[in-house]
Amino acid sequence: MSQPSIFRKTAGPIVVRGEINLTDEEGNPIEHGPRFSLCGCGKSENMPFCDGAHKPQ
Repeated sequence: MSQPSIFRKTAGPIVVRGEINLTDEEGNPIEHGPRFSLCGCGKSENMPFCDGAHKPQ
């Protein structure tokens, strides 16, 4: 098992890799895969995950 890593893309999502526990503010688990992107701009319709809404149309 590798250590989790988190990095932010320039003006974009926060990329998470590895085994972590992701929860909402009440502690309820949020399902995710081994690699996922969290929204960094607040525009996603699929919070907390990035849906590409930060990209210019």
